[in-house]
Amino acid sequence: MTIKPTPTPTAAGHATVDDPRQRRTILVAVCVALMAVIASVTGLNVAQPELAVEFDASQSEVLWIINVYTMTLAALLLPLGALGDRRGRKPMLLIGLVIFGVANVAAALATSSQMMLASRLLSGVGAAMIMPVTLAVITSTFPEKERAKGIGIWTAVAGGGGILGMYLSALLVDVATWRWLFALPVALVLGSVVMVVRSVPNSHRYSGHRFDTVGSVTSVIAVLSLIFVLHEGPVIGWTEPATLLGLASGLAATTGFTVWELRHPAPLLDIRLFRERGLAGGSLVLLAVFGVQAGIFVVLFPFLQAVLGWSALQATLAMMPMALVMMLASGLAPKAGIQIGGRATMAAGILVGGAGLAMMAILVSVDGGYLSVLPGMLAMGLGMGLSMTPATEAITGSLPRESQGVASALNDVTREFGTAIGVALLGAVLSAGYQNAIGTRLDGVPAEAADTAREGVANAVAVAGDAGPLAEGLLQAAKESFVDGWQQAMWAGAVVMAVLFVYIVVRGPRRGTAADDIAADESETSTVVTS
Repeated sequence: MTIKPTPTPTAAGHATVDDPRQRRTILVAVCVALMAVIASVTGLNVAQPELAVEFDASQSEVLWIINVYTMTLAALLLPLGALGDRRGRKPMLLIGLVIFGVANVAAALATSSQMMLASRLLSGVGAAMIMPVTLAVITSTFPEKERAKGIGIWTAVAGGGGILGMYLSALLVDVATWRWLFALPVALVLGSVVMVVRSVPNSHRYSGHRFDTVGSVTSVIAVLSLIFVLHEGPVIGWTEPATLLGLASGLAATTGFTVWELRHPAPLLDIRLFRERGLAGGSLVLLAVFGVQAGIFVVLFPFLQAVLGWSALQATLAMMPMALVMMLASGLAPKAGIQIGGRATMAAGILVGGAGLAMMAILVSVDGGYLSVLPGMLAMGLGMGLSMTPATEAITGSLPRESQGVASALNDVTREFGTAIGVALLGAVLSAGYQNAIGTRLDGVPAEAADTAREGVANAVAVAGDAGPLAEGLLQAAKESFVDGWQQAMWAGAVVMAVLFVYIVVRGPRRGTAADDIAADESETSTVVTS
């Protein structure tokens, strides 16, 4: 039976849905679409060797095949989110789903690395049309008292979808081929399209001003340049011309974007909004939490695979407990927010997450294996789940309902930036710690094998066979050195969480919700929401 939309129109051009059954269908529809986008962020990580062999591609080319999707997604989130606000969220979502589905079919049929790169770029365009709209649909159609629950479920999918996507992708690679990785997002797209057409009402924002094209272009340049620097800086060197040029371009575009937005009558993003405690605090929380999460993935995979000798499927499965705890905590966070307030919930999540990082630094050992890091992983999952939902609600609640595409895109851009920063920071700390530690443990190892071992623990495992009778000692030295680097990376993450905890306690949202925070801050600022 077709579910008829029963919206309550408002002057802003959006519609509140009063029927609980329709709201559930809307929530399922947008979460299925979100799952397709999130799973595609991490899915190809498990198929790197297969891609290199299939396309005779270098490791650099394989990384670009993986990263071009995330870069395109992050760069286009803000302008396409704003465009969805203006042109209609439902048609934007449907067009994005079609583009995303076609691009994934093309990726599955790719015959060259160039075709794969093009299809992944096109997937990023479709994903950037989908992701901000999914959250905007929830915030613009759910009544005030139900919105936190909807955001909690959305956050759970956004937080745990990446790990679930990696698991399913690893399973498909193990039992079939890497090309079947793209069957999952295509199936999710088809299911979402059917539900969106049947149940999601259209909503949009009326505006008497032209679309902010200059702001859109400068924001795209800024995001692409800065993420390029964070991705390539650790690989090619921070002082290389390409890195410095990317940094200069990013800073110039960011400055131009800020100056333009402050002067434009209808900016893509009103920079003054960051005076709001809810928006500033929520953005920082998501930036740090997703950065730490991404950094943990960077160190967990080599620990499980190179140190413990597990397969990709086993390593991905080992992350499932953290994902499940995160998703459960995201669903419970709205109730906690009602009982103790949004700021207290965020602070508690940050504190628990920081404690989890400290546990992983203290308890980890080669002999202890997976069980030595599991308690810290569970604590991190709990902390991330508790903090992400109120942070997301703080961001979306700081903008009017007619601008929820911009709010959602800002939320998503913050996540993607956090991911890039976390990978760069914790990955660099881990690498430096490993190299410093292993340098004193290679006495007697042949020079060529020692040089290879210094590059990383996986390289050490691969070259151990050439070390003759010293192979066992080389392996043990590499594993222990990795643990040394791991501990330094975890402590770096714990410091970030400690600083964030202090900030939220001092400058977090003043009351229980973002809406309350806005009301409380009205006497402090004359910020005008014009986006």
